[in-house]
Amino acid sequence: RHADVDLHNLGLGGSALLDPFVARTIAGLEADIISVKFGINLVNADLMRRRALGPAVHGFLDTIRDAHPDTPLIVMSSVCCPIQESTPGPLAPDFSDGTMKFVATGDPAEVAAGKLTLEVVREELAAVVAQRAVDDPRLSYVDGLDLFGPADVGELPYADNLHPGAQAHRRIAERFVPTLRQVRDSIG
Repeated sequence: RHADVDLHNLGLGGSALLDPFVARTIAGLEADIISVKFGINLVNADLMRRRALGPAVHGFLDTIRDAHPDTPLIVMSSVCCPIQESTPGPLAPDFSDGTMKFVATGDPAEVAAGKLTLEVVREELAAVVAQRAVDDPRLSYVDGLDLFGPADVGELPYADNLHPGAQAHRRIAERFVPTLRQVRDSIG
């Protein structure tokens, strides 16, 4: 609304897992700007290891770029999620206080063996985008912590330890709008 854009939301409720069919779907859409976000679902599903993440992101972006070689493409990492910042997944439900919350069940020591955390995913995404941006000037990276960081979580905590609430989503959108406008204005 605030950026005056029409959106196609391909959010898959806990299933944003770098699936090739999603990249093909994006590739098949007409788009003036494309934005993708990776991270939290990969970590909380304990889906892959660090070694596989970079190539999977490259493949996903390659599929999009094959169809949209000149379209501005924004890659975003996850916003802050304290339970997954430095602790790998998988996540598990926790009803110990009588409400539904999530807890990370991984062991931080396993990060050295390749398990993913949000910190690791942000590092890998930034590296992939930096490598590709050398030859792809319309590719950019947005660190999710710039959209909603630890201080924001302190102010607007997640009721279930995982999902931002409505006020948090508004803040994230407000902070993303300038990036979106800048990209939109760069294409005329």
